[in-house]
Amino acid sequence: MQTTTATPVVAFVNKVEYVKHNDKNRYFREKRKFVSLKPEKRFSFPECVVENGIASSNVTRKTVDLKEKEPLTPRDWSVDSWRGKPAKQLPTYPSQEEVEKVVSYIKHLPPLVQAEEAKLLRYRLAEVCRGRGFVLQGGDCAESLEESTDGVRDTVRALFKMAMILMWGSLEPVVKIGRIGGQFAKPRSDDWEEQDGQRLPCYRGDIVNGAPFDLASRTPDPKRMLAAYQHSAATTNLVRALASGGFADLRNVKSWGMDWASKTEKGKAYLDTAERIEEAVRFWETCGVSSQDPIIYSTEVYTSHEALLLPYEEALCRRDPLTGDMYATSGAFIWIGERTRDLDGAHVEFARGVANPIGVKVGAGMQVDELLRLCDVLNPRNEMGRLTLITRMGSKNLASKLPQLVRALKKEGRHVVWITDAMHGNTYKTSSGVKTRSWNHILEEVRDFFAVHQAEGTRAGGVHFEMTGKEVTECVGGMIDLKAESLSKRYESLCDPRLNLSQSLELAFEIAEILKKQRQVK
Repeated sequence: MQTTTATPVVAFVNKVEYVKHNDKNRYFREKRKFVSLKPEKRFSFPECVVENGIASSNVTRKTVDLKEKEPLTPRDWSVDSWRGKPAKQLPTYPSQEEVEKVVSYIKHLPPLVQAEEAKLLRYRLAEVCRGRGFVLQGGDCAESLEESTDGVRDTVRALFKMAMILMWGSLEPVVKIGRIGGQFAKPRSDDWEEQDGQRLPCYRGDIVNGAPFDLASRTPDPKRMLAAYQHSAATTNLVRALASGGFADLRNVKSWGMDWASKTEKGKAYLDTAERIEEAVRFWETCGVSSQDPIIYSTEVYTSHEALLLPYEEALCRRDPLTGDMYATSGAFIWIGERTRDLDGAHVEFARGVANPIGVKVGAGMQVDELLRLCDVLNPRNEMGRLTLITRMGSKNLASKLPQLVRALKKEGRHVVWITDAMHGNTYKTSSGVKTRSWNHILEEVRDFFAVHQAEGTRAGGVHFEMTGKEVTECVGGMIDLKAESLSKRYESLCDPRLNLSQSLELAFEIAEILKKQRQVK
């Protein structure tokens, strides 16, 4: 057979190369190797290396038929196999028949995200795993079905601002993942709540029941899943529009509204950094970068939430016709919480079968053997981008608990993205009984997270915050030095306290300084 010298399309993803024979319509799975682009390298057919049906972003985006590729979804898994496992944190509905009716109805509704979005995020996270990016995950503790468009826009704007600050410090891409478009279910420490002698079911998020303390509101209602779906659809579409329609335009950095920072010397330094970012944007324009270039006016934002309410998650599972894999189309990224990560539990069983990138919360009580087994179950192929470990240990525990876990996974060669949730381990109640968090404790845990990874020779891959774009008064401390007695001024959270805009941006600058110092050391 005569050979040709057609230039191949080449990309390397996860150390695996898939090559298609045009004449035989077959695929070969090979180890990663260097493919020369020189004319003397002979090919009898063009090549395209892909991950789960999508080409690397630095090639032609051409996809190939992967029907003969072994699917990521295990053969011994089904969308309802979780029902045969012990399930924690699920509500007790008055009528299971009504639950199944709603689940059946949602199964016929359009997906909230497409499989391609989850695939692209998985690729982005694989790049972070390789040391080519940083993750910023943030948003509401618990979304409200009453949230307005302005509230969503404020949160997305805050995420954009934080990401720009982090990019300026690290000179690396920032993967933006919002706790948005589906974060309606919340795990609780107790199934019941008591006030003034009345005992009612606890509030589990707007997708389950209502926050007001009365029997009608607190009774779990399966129809709330439909309301959550509709709100998530609207929110997800709005986030896409904001990300791609000019709202993320880098020239808008001039309207960040950082007057809050001008009151202190450190704040003035932050404003100086913002001015330098503006100057860089003006420099790009002077060099001829068009204002209509996507790198200027658009970005990527992915939706995420804790996959807690499994009947709802099951209802939104969809099969990718290209690869045959199952995806949780309720969000691009889903995670398993600290209270539901039992190896033999329903939530791990559900997550192991979907091809989305998956997160797992890692608390101070996590043991090395348990974490290794979770990696085996959730990422059996040890693929980059599949598994993200989100530490939530508290400022008092992380420095002593995290090193052994990081060391063990490094020794075993496990490919994971490490990010820190410095919020949940630092919650406490004031003397007046108000739940809050200290900005100083949050920063301490973030700094310890970076220090541990630097000491162990591993990669601190990102941060995870509960935050809002509003100037709420829920967490104490920060540059504005919010006091405990001021929390009642604007405490709006339905569940846990969030960082306000000022506190979020201040943290972003602190992290940017850490990333800058690490970059200078390299």
